[in-house]
Amino acid sequence: MTPQRSRPVTMADVAREAGFSRTTVSFVLNDRAHVAIPAPTRKRILDVATQLGYRPNAAARGLARQRSGWFGLVTEIVTSPLAVEVIRGAQQRAWTDERFLLIAPSDDEVQMEAAAIEKLLEQRVEGLIIAATWHRAVVVPPNAYDVPCVLVNCFDANGTLPSVVPDEFGGGRAAAQVLLDAGHENIGHVTLEPGIPAQIGRLRGFRATLADAGVALNDDLIVAGDGSTESGYLGAAELLDRDDRPTAIFCGNDRMAMGAYDAAKERGLRIPEDLSIVGFDDQQFLADSLRPGLTTVALPFQEMGASGVSMLTSLTAGRPIENPRLEIDCPLHLRSSVGSLLR
Repeated sequence: MTPQRSRPVTMADVAREAGFSRTTVSFVLNDRAHVAIPAPTRKRILDVATQLGYRPNAAARGLARQRSGWFGLVTEIVTSPLAVEVIRGAQQRAWTDERFLLIAPSDDEVQMEAAAIEKLLEQRVEGLIIAATWHRAVVVPPNAYDVPCVLVNCFDANGTLPSVVPDEFGGGRAAAQVLLDAGHENIGHVTLEPGIPAQIGRLRGFRATLADAGVALNDDLIVAGDGSTESGYLGAAELLDRDDRPTAIFCGNDRMAMGAYDAAKERGLRIPEDLSIVGFDDQQFLADSLRPGLTTVALPFQEMGASGVSMLTSLTAGRPIENPRLEIDCPLHLRSSVGSLLR
């Protein structure tokens, strides 16, 4: 059994065991490729370092190079069902870009966000990503400007910081197109809370695509919701109790679509034979667990996380970015809730 060390292995330990000077060991362990050191010497030092369990001092190396290789991710979405996708995309891209991601929760509180940023800055992160749980304008704490900063799923209310956001308009277009392709023209829409970017963009894209096809979206068939299952149920019930009830409903998110399923089934309507439903978000464990499976437009959380890191990598390297407000496509995920309209 290997005895546990009481202290970390140092370069001096490696130098003593390998039989070389500390300077030579430092050149090898810090990968100074321009220094002419024989290959056998390099191999001997690296082998000894591995045997002894040597780990480089990242803080000291960062101070010497003025670079830590770390990015900080500040987000209130750590406990959200959608958070894992942002973090997964950011981590994968950071790894590709040879960066390490430090994650700090903020819990959607300004003071906590500023404190989280300060802690990350104390770790000498090279840049920051601030990610939001829903698409909106944000005002970031002043200390976020101390290093390059990119916003994900939100945008700077002051118009200063670059951002990565979903293409809400394109997502609304995709929802309209799948219903048009199935022959629907009498279509209802239960929206998100009026005035937020997602509600505005999705409705504009939906309306524009119908108009391009020569189909007018009846304003009487637009019902305001608030993103909850209950508002989806109430909005769908209002639409389905009309004499000219729609043959299809586009719901502003998947939770409202779940409520619309309940309203339809209470009225003896079959999905998709009697009513087609499209959602938005592609929320894990919801869209694919409904029966029938929900056709929905996906929010590209993983892609946004990856793009945020890619943008931050360019900024910290001093390279210009082509688009300071990048919109990521929202793809349609087809399942079974949209049926062809019998003519």
